[in-house]
Amino acid sequence: MTVQSLAETLKLTVLCGGADALSREVTGGYCGDLLSWVMGRAPQNGVWITIMSNINVAAVAGLADIACVVLAEGVGPDAPLLERAAGENIPLLQSPEPAFTLAGRIFNALR
Repeated sequence: MTVQSLAETLKLTVLCGGADALSREVTGGYCGDLLSWVMGRAPQNGVWITIMSNINVAAVAGLADIACVVLAEGVGPDAPLLERAAGENIPLLQSPEPAFTLAGRIFNALR
């Protein structure tokens, strides 16, 4: 499933991400807000679900080669995060749903 099809299926708001980044295949996922754990444990090409909304999210997503970041619980990115994610073509998505609910829906969508 691509990032774009995941966003459409789950009705996620796409905040940034070019067509090439949105066409990236998603193969797994990770939930977490402790950046060092995400760097060491999030799978390449995965969806990262978080409530973190600062510029460090883009840095970690790039280092971990994350397919996209989903901001849960209606959290919005701060301006530096949105700018950096857009500049590095990291898809940044948003949902009003809790992280637990999103994780279950994403897991089921990827099956």
